[in-house]
Amino acid sequence: MDRHIFKVLLIEDDTDDILLLKGMVAASADHREIFEIETADRLSAGLGRLAQGGIDILLLDLGLPDSRGIDTLRTARTHVPEMTIVVLTGHVDSHVGLEALQQGAQDYQVKGLVNGPLLVRSMRYAIERKRLEQEKEALIRELKAALAEVKVLSGLLPICASCKKIRDDSGYWHQIEAYITAHSATQFSHGICPGCMEKLYPEYVRAVSGSGQETT
Repeated sequence: MDRHIFKVLLIEDDTDDILLLKGMVAASADHREIFEIETADRLSAGLGRLAQGGIDILLLDLGLPDSRGIDTLRTARTHVPEMTIVVLTGHVDSHVGLEALQQGAQDYQVKGLVNGPLLVRSMRYAIERKRLEQEKEALIRELKAALAEVKVLSGLLPICASCKKIRDDSGYWHQIEAYITAHSATQFSHGICPGCMEKLYPEYVRAVSGSGQETT
């Protein structure tokens, strides 16, 4: 079975914590995925590495020499809004973790309480949450685009007074059924109204009228 290889950037300045976290992840690896960890000891250095691309998930400590607290996450989100982020905090206070989630992190872990399986599971779930979030955003964009197309039909449509064809933005003329079908979810069924029926098939209308049947 093929393994998924995920590139992880750990932004952490404490050498002991780096060794501990790397060891946890290595010891908890299984047949499904490999987490390859790179490190940076400053937020500025980490952002520089992220700018180069190739990172799948960010493990972000909130207590760094050049940035502290939730602003660290806000700065990272500003620079890499599409990045999957798991926040690492030394605070047991749940409000810190909840605020991190509200600010766009996919998960958070308390460094003194996390273990290898928990950290690996957290990264795995964070990646999946981010994927679902991106799919949701893509669907919303598609729906907005569809609504924008529908709004076009609510505006002024150039229509031929004789043949009833519609002119598009490029100056081409289309049958009204084809134009509306292309710009909305409308499907057409065809029939003949009584007025046209009498104009096109007068003999039939007279025959039907004489028999007492309705022509509608």
